Amino acid sequence: MKIWRNKEQQIAAFFDQGTSLTGELQFSGVVRIDGSFHGTINGGETLIVGSNAVIHADIRVREIEIHGQVFGNIEAGGRAEIHSSGSFRGDIHTALLIIHPGGVFDGHSHMNSDSQISADQFRESTQIVHEESDNERRPHDNRTGSQ
Repeated sequence: MKIWRNKEQQIAAFFDQGTSLTGELQFSGVVRIDGSFHGTINGGETLIVGSNAVIHADIRVREIEIHGQVFGNIEAGGRAEIHSSGSFRGDIHTALLIIHPGGVFDGHSHMNSDSQISADQFRESTQIVHEESDNERRPHDNRTGSQ
């Protein structure tokens, strides 16, 4: 899985698959976890939960992207996003909750109404590498020679 980030969102710390941590994690910037973690997480900017991650923790961050498994409670001041490979079980407090098709959410959600967040702050930063034309998507019929 490739995640493209803007320059200002470079990953400051990375805990790879096979890493197992227990305790309290405090950070600033962007942190990605692909291993397992048990405890509490308090961060400044963004926590990325990789597709191989298993996290049992109460989490307090500005933004969280879930591609793996998270068990616990989340407070996200800005955005919480559960991707198609992600699952979250617990309660969540956030201003913006995004669940992609295939993503699992089992718990309660509370939308923070006092947040000063605009939709422009959460524009997709993913770049399109290849976009199919209508001709590429249309099936070809060899019998009639038409598309």
